[in-house]
Amino acid sequence: MSHARAVSLMVLATLLWSIAGVVTRHLDAARGFEVTFWRSLFNAATLLVLLVPLRGAALFRDILAGDRTIWFSGLCWAAMYTAFMVALTLTSVANVLVAMSTGPLLTALAARLFLGDRLPPRTWGAIGIAGLGIAWMFGAEATNPAPGASLLGSLVALGVPLGSSANFTLLQHKARQAREGGVRQDMLPPVLLGALLSAAVTLPLAWPLQASPHDLGLLALLGTVQLAAPCLLVVRLSRELPATELALLALLEVIFGVLLAWLGAGEAPAASTLAGGGLVLAALAANHLGGRNAPR
Repeated sequence: MSHARAVSLMVLATLLWSIAGVVTRHLDAARGFEVTFWRSLFNAATLLVLLVPLRGAALFRDILAGDRTIWFSGLCWAAMYTAFMVALTLTSVANVLVAMSTGPLLTALAARLFLGDRLPPRTWGAIGIAGLGIAWMFGAEATNPAPGASLLGSLVALGVPLGSSANFTLLQHKARQAREGGVRQDMLPPVLLGALLSAAVTLPLAWPLQASPHDLGLLALLGTVQLAAPCLLVVRLSRELPATELALLALLEVIFGVLLAWLGAGEAPAASTLAGGGLVLAALAANHLGGRNAPR
């Protein structure tokens, strides 16, 4: 695959991710945990259709065996799936995406604390600047909340980067064990397990179900096109593009998501969100660009 094609496909993946906010704003009756339930259920069904032919019985073997690594990673995925959609029902799309964009820096911090990785000064600086940006946004919401925004929703959204940082730290640990002579573990089953857990946990909270046929069509779109397809695509592109370039391109989800919610649902971001989000994105971009020529 050429570099240009790989970049184009990564941009497509971020565009697919970014439709969640604007699609959610056009639901008729489904709200709260019901939105999460249907999205996770459709995601799980799509993953089963795509992964069973590739993995066969191995897809379920480690799950049924109760492997702790698989289940911890699955819980992380479930937390990410659930927190994202619940947050979208509580606060603005822009606030959710800005909170999520702290994921790379939280992952770097977790790697320092639990894996002993040494962080360069630029990363410590980026963590500090991003923290200021998030504090700016949260402080404005607490003192003078904008229409459609809520501090609770932004706090719930932080469950996504927290879950992703825990998951990525685990993956790093398992990869190091494999390089040192251990058995390489298939980490696709946790993606499916997370979707099943998210659907199972949110079903009782979503009952009685009220989604209309129109809602089910939109939620099926979220589970298949917005979530399952781009996640599998990025797994493939990780073999073509450096991690730094993938991380930078993934930031486009914030820009696309805010614009789509603004143009497609009339949800204009608050000034505090734009300011705080700008600090977070600038910190992320500076950190990744500064590390492009650094030794591995």
